[in-house]
Amino acid sequence: MSTYARHTCTMRTTSRIAMTDVTSLIEARIHQEGFHDGFCHLFCPHTTAGLTINEGADAAVAHDILGVLNDLAPASPRYTHAEGNSDAHMKSTLVGVSLSIPVDAGRLVLGRWQRVFFCEFDGPRQREIWLRFTEHPN
Repeated sequence: MSTYARHTCTMRTTSRIAMTDVTSLIEARIHQEGFHDGFCHLFCPHTTAGLTINEGADAAVAHDILGVLNDLAPASPRYTHAEGNSDAHMKSTLVGVSLSIPVDAGRLVLGRWQRVFFCEFDGPRQREIWLRFTEHPN
């Protein structure tokens, strides 16, 4: 397997603003590609979406995060960007668009409560997450 090949996970978001747990989607792609040990680098190629790792056991956490992001970057007519989605661009910048996660025995190495979330700020839309794998030298 080439460690420089780009792999793509495609998804459809269903609301304007949401945090979707994509941990299983990413792990399924890792398994499909036969990747075992190293790092999985994730990149969101969208300017109105992002990626983050946070608690996945209690949905209230994602709800609270989105509430704070709405407070920090509210929908507002004061923005000069003409498309009406400036708040989505601000939220994407605050959250970020890339992650690097260790992989051990084909599984993401995450903390006990951690999950990987795709953060949609201007949906619903068809979205992609790009993956690259870096093998751990044996």
